[in-house]
Amino acid sequence: MDKLTDKIAALPPDSNYFSLEFFPPKTQQGFSNLNARLSRMAQALRPLFVNVTWGAGGSTSQKSLALAEITQRELGLTTCLHLTCTNMSRKLIDEALEQAKVLGIRNILALRGDPPRSEEYMDDSDPKAQEDDSNRDFNWAVDLVRYIKKQYGEYFCVGVAGYPEGHSDQSHPENQSVEHDLPYLVEKTAAGADFIMTQLFFDVEAYHKYEKRLREHDSGVFKTIPLIPGLMPIQSYQILRRTTKLSHANLPTDILKRLEAVKGDDEAVKRVGVDILAEIVASMKKSDSVGPRGFHFYTLNLEKVAAQILERCDLIPPEPPAQEANGDAVAIEETDDFVIVDDAKKKAHRRKSSMANSQARNRVIISHTRDSSVSSNRTSAYEALDNEAGVPKEKINSRANTLAISEGEGSLGREATWDDFPNGRWGDARSPAYGEIDGYGVSLHVSVQEAKRLWGEPKTAEDISASFRKHLEGEIDSVPWSEEPLQPETLTIKDKLLALINKGWWTVASQPAVNGVRSTDPIYGWGPKNGFVFQKPFVEFFIPAAGWKKLQGKLDKHPQITYFAGNSKGDFISSDEESVNPVTWGTFTGKEIITPTIIEAVSFKAWQEEAFGIWGEWQRIYRPGSESSKLLERIRKDYWLVSVIHHGFLEEGALWDDLLKE
Repeated sequence: MDKLTDKIAALPPDSNYFSLEFFPPKTQQGFSNLNARLSRMAQALRPLFVNVTWGAGGSTSQKSLALAEITQRELGLTTCLHLTCTNMSRKLIDEALEQAKVLGIRNILALRGDPPRSEEYMDDSDPKAQEDDSNRDFNWAVDLVRYIKKQYGEYFCVGVAGYPEGHSDQSHPENQSVEHDLPYLVEKTAAGADFIMTQLFFDVEAYHKYEKRLREHDSGVFKTIPLIPGLMPIQSYQILRRTTKLSHANLPTDILKRLEAVKGDDEAVKRVGVDILAEIVASMKKSDSVGPRGFHFYTLNLEKVAAQILERCDLIPPEPPAQEANGDAVAIEETDDFVIVDDAKKKAHRRKSSMANSQARNRVIISHTRDSSVSSNRTSAYEALDNEAGVPKEKINSRANTLAISEGEGSLGREATWDDFPNGRWGDARSPAYGEIDGYGVSLHVSVQEAKRLWGEPKTAEDISASFRKHLEGEIDSVPWSEEPLQPETLTIKDKLLALINKGWWTVASQPAVNGVRSTDPIYGWGPKNGFVFQKPFVEFFIPAAGWKKLQGKLDKHPQITYFAGNSKGDFISSDEESVNPVTWGTFTGKEIITPTIIEAVSFKAWQEEAFGIWGEWQRIYRPGSESSKLLERIRKDYWLVSVIHHGFLEEGALWDDLLKE
């Protein structure tokens, strides 16, 4: 019974269920760690199904299918694969559907993706490009729904997206309207959609009105169709503001006030966020529902907050009787990065790695009956009592213990949720959450019209420098590599960044040096309130190839500098490719040192590909052959992306003097 609609129909009419959404990580380490995380969440939480996202234009197709294979085949989780249909190879749609069928996946969330832009995405060097253009047959999600039903009949259970606050085309929230969307949703449903899954929202009243409007619609197509609300656990204040901005979701005043009051304390934000989501779920549970009430959680590939919300809301289904009995030694996790082994009948010491965050996470728990002589001086430091490991001595792999680990309890829980602090562009490449928060793929995150309004039609490199300067001065909200206004922390080094831009080096990421500032500091603070935070200065920028050649020679002579550099061809150079560089860390009462931001070769390479992909996306908004298009293509091919870290964070002028002084 792998079709969502069948699983939902089999539930008692007054019951509740939930599903979880994941996106394919950017790095192999992230994939490996997500595999371990999914295994743990599958055992502890038992979602009715999981969703796997698909990048715009098929940009994550291989990784999405690989992740779907893990969830469907390896973990036995009913999987719903997202599929977009515009600006991509026509063949890719058929290949994805066939591969999904081979994997045993019976559920597809049919989405449009970005607005069709054939001229911009077509490869003119391919003689079959026009024939293989998906936009010839697919301009809207309804086209994909019809196609799947025509080709596969009822094999696939097909879902479509709903927008409780109206759909906005990236940059025009004033045009959002549920009434404007309704004819399109009617059309998608009449074409054969089997369920509706909504975009994230925090305005519960807006959702209740939306659900009522659908159920009472004159067409009658929404009377009994499963309508699954989308909810996003609050991981951090910044991530919340960014996602609500991108999705144009309203943040009710009372919710915003509660989060504003604690926004400087990341742990408090998570606690308040759990309260807020629990209240939303409780409110929705009380409302009338056609059939079982579902809740879909956008996890952002993180587990701790999601697990806490699910337990608080009593959404975790009971454990089947067959799973209660447990045998002898079992491995509950076995991947490249995690191994946990235990004998449930033995009462003794266990060994664990204490190296969370800064090294690959290899955690081994063994019975003390193993001769102590096997412990070298190096590894004996990692031995701990059972209660120190945070796991009861009996049944390490019981569901209750696994849930406790997912919620971050004990040492094992802390290691399992080691990447719980804000992730994203600058995080740890080993985290499943590293990279884009939505897994959507390379995108400008604005419409063509908005992009031209923000950045005009550049004809020279100086025009591009002007856009970067305007962003620093607050005259425009974004540049292609950053869709948000600058943070107060960045403004403390604004004069340094402006000086680099005036040299023709366009900065896309940076941070100042910080030495032991309180974690509650309004500019530099993060994490729990009872701590101190530190930062090494770094900056990342695009630089012409000739300028990079000159700068590289200078950096190579500096013993305190580490750099990573790459270009659009995939060339990569580093002063120390094997180096692991924590550039942000914090010390907090009763906690291990936390290092949420680490720069290393693997994370730089993952970003390098995306950063140059964004140049391509920017180029595509202009007519092929136009001055702007040719300029952006020349820059993409010539420039290097360079990240420079200065380890002497206590030295005055560290980094900036080295870059700015001739």
